[in-house]
Amino acid sequence: HVQLVESGGGSVQPGGSLRLSCTASGDTTNRYWCMTWFRQAPGKEREGVAALDSDGTTLYADSVKGRFTLSRDNARNALYLQMNNLKREDTGMYYCAADWGTGCYSGSWARPNYDYWGQGTQVTVS
Repeated sequence: HVQLVESGGGSVQPGGSLRLSCTASGDTTNRYWCMTWFRQAPGKEREGVAALDSDGTTLYADSVKGRFTLSRDNARNALYLQMNNLKREDTGMYYCAADWGTGCYSGSWARPNYDYWGQGTQVTVS
């Protein structure tokens, strides 16, 4: 089993920046993995924001390309999402999700079908 813990959310003005963190613990020994950030605004479906896998593949939703950047600290088993030039429409609960034993696939990474989920961290842009 894998546990995911997010942090770094908060409230910012439009144009501001935030950095979200997701730390994984537990059974993370498989060399193949896919870690993804989702977000969900009130009344809307959960949507994939960005994904990174063990081969270095990075995938971004069109709405965040050029503004959000993923990175990972392998020693800490942590995934980071640097969010710049935030817009009001970026507001929502941000969740970290992951699968171990597989990489990310361009055709399916944004579907909320991951085995492991964090509790979420709130991002408010206003």
